Amino acid sequence: MRFVNRAWTNSLSFKVILAYVAGVVLSVLLIVLVIKGLLAFRSPILLEEDVNQNAEGLAKHMRFDASGVPVGFDEKHSWVFETMKEEVAYRVLDSSGRVVLQSQAGDAFWPPASGEVAAPKPGRIDFTRTNIPFQGATAVIEHGGRQWFFQMANSARLAELIRLEFALPFMGIGIGLFSAVLLFVFGVCAFITMRHVQKPLQALSAAAAAISPRSLHARLQSERAPTEIAPLVESFNRVLERVEHGYRVQQEFLATAAHELKTPLALIRAQIELMPSGEERGALLRDVSHMTRQVQQLLLLAEASEANNYGLAPVDVVDVAREAADYLARMSRAAQVGIELAGPSDAVTWQADRGALFTLLKNLLENAVQHAPAGTAVVIDVEATTLSVRDFGPGVAPDQLAKLFVRFWRGAHRRDHGAGLGLAICQEIAQAHGWTLTAQPGEPGLRLVVSAAG
Repeated sequence: MRFVNRAWTNSLSFKVILAYVAGVVLSVLLIVLVIKGLLAFRSPILLEEDVNQNAEGLAKHMRFDASGVPVGFDEKHSWVFETMKEEVAYRVLDSSGRVVLQSQAGDAFWPPASGEVAAPKPGRIDFTRTNIPFQGATAVIEHGGRQWFFQMANSARLAELIRLEFALPFMGIGIGLFSAVLLFVFGVCAFITMRHVQKPLQALSAAAAAISPRSLHARLQSERAPTEIAPLVESFNRVLERVEHGYRVQQEFLATAAHELKTPLALIRAQIELMPSGEERGALLRDVSHMTRQVQQLLLLAEASEANNYGLAPVDVVDVAREAADYLARMSRAAQVGIELAGPSDAVTWQADRGALFTLLKNLLENAVQHAPAGTAVVIDVEATTLSVRDFGPGVAPDQLAKLFVRFWRGAHRRDHGAGLGLAICQEIAQAHGWTLTAQPGEPGLRLVVSAAG
């Protein structure tokens, strides 16, 4: 059987989150490359858009007097034009093109007008002053039903200084913060989403792991399964239906075969008993008895494997242990082995099927008596949640303890010729009740322990 690769790199959650991180990193890198490319080539589109936005933004902060004539900016915006009048300036023109307001740089800052004075056109302005290129823009201001034209210009070297020393570093910081926030916020969202998506899958996995031969009737619920997983769940349920059908057919065949063999064996035994006494008659009777015991145990095994055959009710384990010991008293006397009941004299109540519990104890005692040396005793110890049967025989080798509950396996120190099904039947009964049956070295002997849920 091949083992499933459970490396963390094979995790669906890891792959989804890795794809998310790769997508975020590539997106941020693409944004950075586009911005760097535009800045590196000094794209006219980018520069024109920047200048126009600056002019339109400042125009919104223009102040007017009571008569609706522009009078300047507030201190928050005017200081730049006052302290850097050689690098940046503004002016306001009326609809006739006449200057009505300008910064301290004065008319000398602007290129001289050529031709007839007229209203400027909105848009980009480029000129050179003292061999220094300047760039600016004209924005329209509507106020009090009148139209004004606001012009702003700054030197290219000032724009370059701001771009290199301020814009780019702050842009880098902004992209870094944006990337960190994006990775954290969406990373947490991706993690929580994967946890939420995995819950129904984990529930389906737990439900599938809980299915055993005793619960083949159970089916996985596909209602809460993701749409992509629902076909797999339905296919698994159809497989369970086929497995359950095959298991039922096998159990029915075993029970039917055991029933059908009981009558012929009874007739054969009757015919042998009519034969004259002799060694051959005794041998035949022993063979028939052995076969009858095997058939009876096969029938018990088929019944014990079907959980619907059990009727659970409060049962006094001490009382059932006494009953099983009394039932095997004749067999134990013949083997010169005693049966002792230890533990509390008061009732110890378990939720169990009384008939099945009696069969389990009877088979455990039979197995112990068959292996106990003459003159020793088999001890039944009943406690609140456990009961054990121990003999003081040769015991079982550690490597053979797991074989005790295998069907048709027989130990080497038995006095009879049993079918090797007694302990397998005990295991089926214990599992049907939710108990565990284990074998432990008794040193000397063997100790078989049944543990019930507390």
